[in-house]
Amino acid sequence: MRLATHTLGCKLNFAETSHLQKQFEGIGFNIVDYHQKADIYIINTCTVTSVAEKKCRTAIRQAISQNPDAIIAVIGCFAQVNAAQIEKIPGVDIVLGNDRKHLLLDILIEHGLLPTPSSPQTPKPTSTGHPVCVNTDEPHSFQLSWSGDDRTRTFFKIQDGCDYFCSYCAIPFARGRSRSATIDQTVAAARVIAQSGTKEVVLTGVNTGTFGQQHGEQFVDLLRQLDKIESILRFRISCIEPNLITEEVIDFVAASRAFLPHFHIPLQAGSDKVLKMMHRRYDTRLFASRVEYIKKVMPHACIAADVITGFNGEDEMTFQQSKAFINSLPISYLHVFPYSDRPNTAALRMDEKIPVEVRKARSAELNNLSHLKRHQFIESQMGQTRSVLWEHTQHPADSGFDIQGWTDNYIRLHRPYDPALSGSVTPYLINNSTIVENFACED
Repeated sequence: MRLATHTLGCKLNFAETSHLQKQFEGIGFNIVDYHQKADIYIINTCTVTSVAEKKCRTAIRQAISQNPDAIIAVIGCFAQVNAAQIEKIPGVDIVLGNDRKHLLLDILIEHGLLPTPSSPQTPKPTSTGHPVCVNTDEPHSFQLSWSGDDRTRTFFKIQDGCDYFCSYCAIPFARGRSRSATIDQTVAAARVIAQSGTKEVVLTGVNTGTFGQQHGEQFVDLLRQLDKIESILRFRISCIEPNLITEEVIDFVAASRAFLPHFHIPLQAGSDKVLKMMHRRYDTRLFASRVEYIKKVMPHACIAADVITGFNGEDEMTFQQSKAFINSLPISYLHVFPYSDRPNTAALRMDEKIPVEVRKARSAELNNLSHLKRHQFIESQMGQTRSVLWEHTQHPADSGFDIQGWTDNYIRLHRPYDPALSGSVTPYLINNSTIVENFACED
């Protein structure tokens, strides 16, 4: 029995897909590449942009074409908010929103869709021509999960959902309200991860800094407990809102044993006018103060920022002001997204729409700025020796093979391949001969 999965969107989705893979492996499934023939295909979907939704539909069609007799399960955020669209795609068998996707294996068994050794070609349902199970209730449950492949980094889902309801964002409708496990439960799961030999854990969530709020607990207290798991050498915080990355959190990271000087802080706009229209919970002054404080206590820190271009009301003058604000800050690189209308969001009712071609042009400008920022950050680190976690994978180089890894402050380096280095953390010099050129950021 063969299972193939395809994951779109955030690292949270990757952690959840990995959780499902482990369930199927536990009953004897072999995991195969998504482009190979499989008995079951799982497409874990994203709805953050219209482009993401288009990719979801393409992935569904690819799975069906590769094996029309396979079970096709479409789960996740696109399935949550646009189940009716997915139901109409011939060949789809299961549509599950975010509250029940972790129960996919049980649901397949319940509906008699799971191939078994005695009946490896379980026929697809034909009575209605529609998926046998559709669930789009607002998500309420929470499942700790983490990626579990052979990489040296594990993405650990510690939180889900969001209460912020920014005017451009459909994620609260897809993921539900903010929720998490308790600190004790989360630390216990981290200890299980540690037993697998993972050296670096990336904490992921939809709004990670709201961890523990329904339990009366605080995110920074979770960090303190995780830092005590000495067999995990490194922790990263994948993304945290500007209003939630407090000086207390920053000071803890600066003094901690294992938390790394790498921050991903969504800005979205460098204009207070646009931030207000987006219903964001901070202004440019607060964002700048957070970035400046990080650099004050950790001058070597890497700071990423998310930016949306072409939001409603962002005229040319406002965009140039936003660009100048971003350029003035010691940000290391950007994740740039052109604004995309999302269903059920407040932005749909706003005026002053920006043409799509203008959004794309502004995105290109900010991507160019991001490349400049990245170059400036790397130049500032030249000649320093930083700790590097070396990966298990060999990478082709101009001569022979090399081994690659990430510094603590997120610069990708390489050196001649040595199997003894795989999975280890060692100091290494940053210079022109050790940097991997044009490396892609993965956070």
